[in-house]
Amino acid sequence: MNLKFARTEIEQKPKKAELAKIEASVEKEESVIFYFDRDNSHKDLLELQGHFEEKGKSFYMSEVKYGLSDNEYMYQVHIVN
Repeated sequence: MNLKFARTEIEQKPKKAELAKIEASVEKEESVIFYFDRDNSHKDLLELQGHFEEKGKSFYMSEVKYGLSDNEYMYQVHIVN
């Protein structure tokens, strides 16, 4: 699973998201929201969903559009303990 966080600048490359860091954030907080880049494959995000649902967490994912173009979107992932 090779995930990337959402870009903060349009010209920037997305930063890699490590599963261990994501898990640590989820364990610290009751509810966590992450934004992932559009370059992530839907398959990888579904693997992430399966990973957290196996651990008994609730997982919600949606697309967030931030512009008028079709490729101006990111994925919002909300994980709840």
